[in-house]
Amino acid sequence: MSTPTMNTLTPTAPLAPAATASPLAGLLGPCLRGAVFVALVTGLAYPLLTTGVAQLVLPRQASGSLIERGGAVVGSALIGQAFSGAGYFHPRPSVTVGPDPQDASKSIAVPYNAGASGGSNQGPTNQGLIDSVTERAAAYRQTNGLAAGAAVPVDAVTASASGLDPHISVANAQAQAARVARSRGLDAAQVQRLLAEYTQPRVFGVLGEPRVHVLRLNMALDAVPAPAGQAPAALK
Repeated sequence: MSTPTMNTLTPTAPLAPAATASPLAGLLGPCLRGAVFVALVTGLAYPLLTTGVAQLVLPRQASGSLIERGGAVVGSALIGQAFSGAGYFHPRPSVTVGPDPQDASKSIAVPYNAGASGGSNQGPTNQGLIDSVTERAAAYRQTNGLAAGAAVPVDAVTASASGLDPHISVANAQAQAARVARSRGLDAAQVQRLLAEYTQPRVFGVLGEPRVHVLRLNMALDAVPAPAGQAPAALK
């Protein structure tokens, strides 16, 4: 009679746990491809498309709405310029700033600096704004020969939100007309005709207020022959 054999379990080495892939590993490739695609569409294709369409449909506006005189660019229809001569209409104040050439860490006033568009952000009760408006109003009355208590148009003593507004109100232009005519030796009616010609109406007849483009009006004044014995003015 044979002796039954005993089956024994032979110990085996434990199985190494199966390597589990990170759930993010499969997303890395699609994410990178998506980022590159979006960058190419929004950073290259879209700007090139919009620029090309703008140049075809509105070439002057797409190039900055530049204003030329004698073949030379003298400004933009969208950005004001600082005029100080007595024979010119003056724009509204601008509080834009720029880097101080003597100290790059500081800023100085640079009127109508398109690279730093903005207002002063001072509230109506800010003492600095109150003092500035008071000083500007006094200087405006003196420059234009107005009485000490004469009303001053708001836009003559306050800056626009952008600091780049090329227009002034009709009331502001009217208050300056006598000074301009007197300085140039022109008839007041002649200056008034130019002022009326360069007054732009409300947008669509309802939006905003009538306004005067300062640079265009001053250029029109320069085109008027100077009276005998008086030198023509230089745009400044």
